[in-house]
Amino acid sequence: MRDAVIVGAVRTPLGRRKGGLAAVHPVDLSAHVLRELAARAGFDPADVDDVVWGCVMQVGEQSWNVGRGAVLAAGWPEHVPGTTVDRQCGSSQQAVHAAAAAVISGQADLVVAGGVEAMTRVPLNANVGEGVGLPFGEAVRERYRGRDGFAADEPIPFNQGVGAELIAAQWGFDRARLDAYSLGSHEKAAAAQDGGAFDAELAPVAGVAADEGIRRDTSLAKLAGLPTPFRDGGVVTAGSASQVSDGAAAVAVTTSDWAAAHGLRPLARVHTAVVAAGDPVIMLTAPMPATAKALRRAGLSLDDIGVYEVNEAFAPVPLAWLADTGADPGRLNPRGGAIALGHPVGASGARIMTTLVYEMRDHDHRYGLQVVCEGGGMANATIVELIGS
Repeated sequence: MRDAVIVGAVRTPLGRRKGGLAAVHPVDLSAHVLRELAARAGFDPADVDDVVWGCVMQVGEQSWNVGRGAVLAAGWPEHVPGTTVDRQCGSSQQAVHAAAAAVISGQADLVVAGGVEAMTRVPLNANVGEGVGLPFGEAVRERYRGRDGFAADEPIPFNQGVGAELIAAQWGFDRARLDAYSLGSHEKAAAAQDGGAFDAELAPVAGVAADEGIRRDTSLAKLAGLPTPFRDGGVVTAGSASQVSDGAAAVAVTTSDWAAAHGLRPLARVHTAVVAAGDPVIMLTAPMPATAKALRRAGLSLDDIGVYEVNEAFAPVPLAWLADTGADPGRLNPRGGAIALGHPVGASGARIMTTLVYEMRDHDHRYGLQVVCEGGGMANATIVELIGS
C-alpha cells in the first residue's frame, strides 16, 4: 500500500509587519524555501510532480498563481507545475493534505506543499475595496443577519476578533487568563529560540536569521494596558492575538517506496488528514470537531498524541480547545505559537507542520497533532507519525 511521508520541511524566519522581510517579494520568498527544501532533503526538482501552495490574499503581488511563480523564480525546470489554494489560515495545511492524497492515490510520486503570505506587502482584505465586488453575497448576509457578532453592513461581515470575544464569553475566559496564556507563548518561544530548537527548520533570508515577533520585554502589566479593539469592555487585545507577519514554508511529500528508491530519508508519515466546519460567526471553534474526527479516523486517543500544535489565532482558541478536549496543557505548543512567532496566514499551516515534525524528532514523540482554525468556520486537523519511533 502507498503511504505519504515527509522527507523535508523548512521555513523562513517569520518577519514582523514592516520588519526584515518586508522588502522581499512573496514569489521570491516562496522560491527561497523551495530551493532550500530541495537542497536539504536531497531531491532533484525535476522529479517534482506538483507544487501545491497556500496563499490567502491572492491579489496584487500574490496573484496570478503564486505557486507557479515560485517554481519559476526558484529556477526549477519549467515542466514542474504549481497551483495555489485558499483555505484561509489553513491554506498550506490543506496543501499538505492535497500532497498526501496525490501520492497515496498514485497520481504523483513527489509533491511539494507549502505556502506564503507577505502581509506587509499584501494586507488582509486587500481584495475588498471601492469598485470591488463584496464576498458572501446577500443570501449569506440574510441567513446570519441578527446574530450576535455578525455585522451585515460590513464588507466582510464575519469578524475573527469578534469570534474570539464570543469564545471567551462562552468559555468564561477573563482578560487575566488570556494575558497569562499570551505571555506564556512568548516565554516558550524565547526559550526555544535560545536553546536552538528552531535552528534545523529555519532558512535565513534577506539577513533575517531568527523569528522577529518574540517579545522578550513583554509582561502581564504591559499586556494589561492594551485596548480591546473588537468589543468595548472586551477581553481580546493585540497581545492575545496572532501577529501580522511575513513568511513562507515548504514540505516535501512522497511515498516510503519512492523515498527509499531515491535515497531520501523520511522524517514522518502523514497518518490522518481531515477537515471540519461549523458556525461561521463564532468561526474559531471548528478545531474541536476536527480533532475528534481525526482521532476517530486514526483509531487513536488524545493520550496517544505526544505533542499538539493548535494555532494561536487568538488566545481563546487553544484555551477553549484544551477545555473541550481535556488535553494536557504541557503538550500544547511547546515552542510557542502564533501569538509570539507570528501568523503569515497562507504559510502558517506548513510553518506549524515544520515545527511539529522537528519537535517530534527532537523529543521522540510517536504521534503529533496539528489543528488550525480558519475563516468561514472551518479547521484542518492532521496527525503525523514519527518514522522510526
